[in-house]
Amino acid sequence: QVQLVESGGGLVQPGGSLRLSCAASGIILSNYHMQWYRQPPGKQRELVAQISNGGNTNYADSVKGRFTISRDNAKMTVYLQMNSLKPEDTAAYLCKGIHYRTAYTYWGQGTQVTVSS
Repeated sequence: QVQLVESGGGLVQPGGSLRLSCAASGIILSNYHMQWYRQPPGKQRELVAQISNGGNTNYADSVKGRFTISRDNAKMTVYLQMNSLKPEDTAAYLCKGIHYRTAYTYWGQGTQVTVSS
């Protein structure tokens, strides 16, 4: 059974930091491109960051310079380091895995991040 389980969300003050984790099981993580999405309340889901199975990264303009995506295939985990957080970063954060060859996709359930003073 394939699972992607996010953790690390919570309440943080503006300017603070959080590190999200996406733990994978039931797949060979190194065969997957991995993405972090977020969905603010009442808004559409948006792509925040992605890392290819080869380690290439891309970011949404809104988080460039503040967020860093990384992966540890041996630990079967993908991370999203979020610094200098802003209230507009408040959202449910979800990870997504896409098989590099078949494009088969898996989603996690999400973890909530709230940035507020």
